[in-house]
Amino acid sequence: MSLQPSSSVAAVAAHVGQTVTLAGWVYHRTEKGKLIFLLFRDGTATIQCVVFKKSVSPETFALAQQLTQEAACRITGSVRADERAPGGFEIDIQELELVGVSSDYPITPKEHGVEFLMEHRHLWVRSARQHALLRVRAEVIAAAQEWLNDRDFVRFDTPILTATAAEGSSNLFATDYFDLGKAYLAQTGQLYVEAGMMSFGRVYCFGPTFRAEKSKTRRHLTEFWMLEPEVAFATHKENLELQEQLVSAIVQRVLERRSGDLRTLERDTAPLERCLAPFPRISYDDALAMIVANQGEVEGASPLTWGEDLGAPHEQLIASKFDRPVFVERYPAAIKAFYMQPDPDRPEVALCADLLAPEGYGEIIGGSQRIHDPDLLEQRIREHGLNLDDYRWYLDLRRYGTVPHSGFGMGVERVVAWITGTRHIRETIPFPRMLYRIYP
Repeated sequence: MSLQPSSSVAAVAAHVGQTVTLAGWVYHRTEKGKLIFLLFRDGTATIQCVVFKKSVSPETFALAQQLTQEAACRITGSVRADERAPGGFEIDIQELELVGVSSDYPITPKEHGVEFLMEHRHLWVRSARQHALLRVRAEVIAAAQEWLNDRDFVRFDTPILTATAAEGSSNLFATDYFDLGKAYLAQTGQLYVEAGMMSFGRVYCFGPTFRAEKSKTRRHLTEFWMLEPEVAFATHKENLELQEQLVSAIVQRVLERRSGDLRTLERDTAPLERCLAPFPRISYDDALAMIVANQGEVEGASPLTWGEDLGAPHEQLIASKFDRPVFVERYPAAIKAFYMQPDPDRPEVALCADLLAPEGYGEIIGGSQRIHDPDLLEQRIREHGLNLDDYRWYLDLRRYGTVPHSGFGMGVERVVAWITGTRHIRETIPFPRMLYRIYP
């Protein structure tokens, strides 16, 4: 007998009036006399199954009585439409096979604290809310990559172990690399993906990145995933247009394909429906003026001196003034990475931008036009106190056929948190790594 089911829960609508076999897990069981109701999940969806005592063998009914939360089983039964049932369909069980027992499952329907749930993250991902969050995450990733692939971008994988720091080594994880000295867990793939850009023109990398910041805020992870496109011959303006088109496409696809998951999460989708390009743009100078004009509206959003970076409260205040994501562009060059192109009309600011999500979710994308002049790039490396020898290969990209180019990094977890309305980023990745969390 094949171990594979003849249908999935998500596909039962095509089998009304037919007998199907499903394989999955018991999410919940309720017994009412001669009826047993099983809420059954298989990873694609959840469906209610009914065991009628008079319709099955005594052994099957006795087995149904013994099923516990998260017991794995295979069921065979007929599909019928029922508007009263969750999902609109129900299975009348004819046969039941226990595949894997589950005794004393620790995450019961009662309320549990966050620390307990994080200790049992390997099981918590089975719950309806976490399942919905991670489904949306998968959709965001698929939407982003497919959108880029359809526009002739080439995925160009970059190393996780690197010999150099892309943005300074103060917040990097270091390890000994045999006899070659220190290696670092990558904080971005950007420098390496620029090499791919000079080969293919339009590229992106996608993978885990690491930041050793000792941050405990709900917006930070130690390990997170970034999508980083890079485009040859692209200006700062074209870079912003690419970002807003990508984000709009991702949001609209999630609305279309994961509406059920958003309902499970009780997400108000009205703000997402407004997420259509173009997005508003304001300068860093405008942002400082906006903070002064609206001080007191958001706790901690006190006025800044020119040259200070925006904090989370400032980003929240600025985003609250718009009905969709907003770009803050042209930050002071001194507070940005060494590779960002200065504005030729105003060299003290960089041709860069952060994309702020609405509803207090903060920065979801950071990007810039890159310095393409080798002499200027070398000067900036020296000004940042970095070892020039570590960046010889990066300078080579400017010495052999240099072109203006731009790119950005999109943090997947922050995008998922915003789209799903999740207040803490730890629930947007299967196994979050935080300052005090590396288990399981």
